[in-house]
Amino acid sequence: MKLGVALRSMGPQSRAEVLLACARAAEDAGLADLWVQDHIAIPPDDAEGSGGRYLDPLTALAWLAASTSRIGLGTGVLVLPYRRALPTAKAVATVQELSGGRLRLGVGVGWMDAEFRALGVPRSERGARSDAALDLLERAFAGSVVTEHGQDFLFLPRPERPPIYVGGSGEHALRRAARYGDGWFAMGGKPEELAAAKARLRELFAEAGRREAPRVLSFASFDPREPGSVPARLGALHEAGVDQLIAGVRYADAAGFSEHTAFLEEHVLPELHADGSPG
Repeated sequence: MKLGVALRSMGPQSRAEVLLACARAAEDAGLADLWVQDHIAIPPDDAEGSGGRYLDPLTALAWLAASTSRIGLGTGVLVLPYRRALPTAKAVATVQELSGGRLRLGVGVGWMDAEFRALGVPRSERGARSDAALDLLERAFAGSVVTEHGQDFLFLPRPERPPIYVGGSGEHALRRAARYGDGWFAMGGKPEELAAAKARLRELFAEAGRREAPRVLSFASFDPREPGSVPARLGALHEAGVDQLIAGVRYADAAGFSEHTAFLEEHVLPELHADGSPG
């Protein structure tokens, strides 16, 4: 398994100096990638924890790409029906190009009613709009000339397509992952639930005629006060078929984030890298 970390791209932790310090701390700790969130229009009565302040994820990752050199840059997850498909594909290709191929594209269909209303997007269309965006991404990264709405155009730059991980729960999400993605982005869950989803995803990949193995990503939390619990937790997730973990971290500032990444570097990464370990 690989280990990434969730970076708070909202609230006071999304100030430029804090965001940058955290990204560099994650890279220095040897973590595989960092992941940012996506909200566009938080209503006043649902702003606890963020104050309604959210950075645009692709813009934030493009900015962080210029100040880091190795670490992967992930959206966890980009809500596809919030955005027009073609400009989104262009932004995805731009971040992938300028970052040197470090983008990891987690995508989802969204859930917050207030945001769909603010955007003027019918929530009932979120699945269809997401599928249309994923279809365009598939075609855009497959060839330089793309046709959309009857118009041929050049899709350039066209770097290597970033890996796509479809988030969400249930059969629809797994089917969408098998049709368009490289794997499934779980928002967490018990090991036995993740194992069942991984088994179903393998079936769906096979039904779609895909020979590659699907990947499962999942958020996970580790308590710095209980380092002794790390091996058993990693072992259970490995047995469940999880391929990558994204550590959820609670922190008020860059110093707090660095303390947690130091814990991950000292107690979690060695378990993943040791011979005979889950990694």
